[in-house]
Amino acid sequence: MKVVKQMVPLLAAIIILLLLFRIWVPSFLTPENMLNLTQQISVNTILALGMTLVILVGGIDLSVGAMVALVGTTTVYCLTALSGDTQDPFMLLTAILAGLGVASLFGIFHGIAAAKTAMPPFIITLASMLIARGCALRFNSGLPMPIKDEQTWFLAIGNGRLFDVVPYPVVIMLSLFLLMALLLHRTRFGQHVYALGGNREAALYTGIPIVRVEITVYLLCSLMAGVAGMIHTSQLYSAEPGSGEMFELTAIAAVVVGGTSFTGGRGTMFGTMLGAVIIGILDKGLNQAGVHYSLQYIVKGAVILVAVYLDVRRNR
Repeated sequence: MKVVKQMVPLLAAIIILLLLFRIWVPSFLTPENMLNLTQQISVNTILALGMTLVILVGGIDLSVGAMVALVGTTTVYCLTALSGDTQDPFMLLTAILAGLGVASLFGIFHGIAAAKTAMPPFIITLASMLIARGCALRFNSGLPMPIKDEQTWFLAIGNGRLFDVVPYPVVIMLSLFLLMALLLHRTRFGQHVYALGGNREAALYTGIPIVRVEITVYLLCSLMAGVAGMIHTSQLYSAEPGSGEMFELTAIAAVVVGGTSFTGGRGTMFGTMLGAVIIGILDKGLNQAGVHYSLQYIVKGAVILVAVYLDVRRNR
């Protein structure tokens, strides 16, 4: 019942925003526009799902935006080098695994560094953000790498539709949401995540394997960034080494707006999903209303401030 009460304001905010933009933009609530909205929020939602776990344990991951670029460039580089002008499922799988493998290495490093050293996660992931961005820029001298037209399977990841109706990114987003929600709310691992974020010392004394939990959390966050990177790259029809900038901040905004406490220990995947929807409606609505992008930054910044203020008030 407490969780339902926490979700009511978020659902109310979504309804109010939809009605507000329906008045502002007459075509805003058309089915096709709503489908486009869900497709547009898929990348940020997937990033936010991973970020939720990290924030729940009291950490942060600033590298997810750069990871989107690095995984995209790695995957497209391998796909082009292995497949050439042909399309081969084995080569596609190899390229995808190469991209996710890179993301996994960063995630494991984040987890080990956060759990085994006294370095703050903010600094660890800030440094790896720069490293990942630099690695992405090493491909093709920092220039975009177009995806060949023959690679229709990879292009379908970001642009195809299930039964010609539901975009594949939405299908992937909902599948990952269900998986992460089950993992967080219905498993012992999820209980350990909440315990670690609520009181790290108490979690240690109760026998929770905090190192293993923390490594798993950061690994999952990086893998989510890897999946988001492939979708984003497919949607762009090319690997852009400079893509993903500010993505980490938008993901953090979705998590915080969704009610996850920045101090850890409190939050839900459903709240994060609603937070991502709110951020997505703001983005799309303000764009379609023709609001200058500078004002969009101001509006989103104000929304984050209000969300954090409400979180601080709840913690008093």
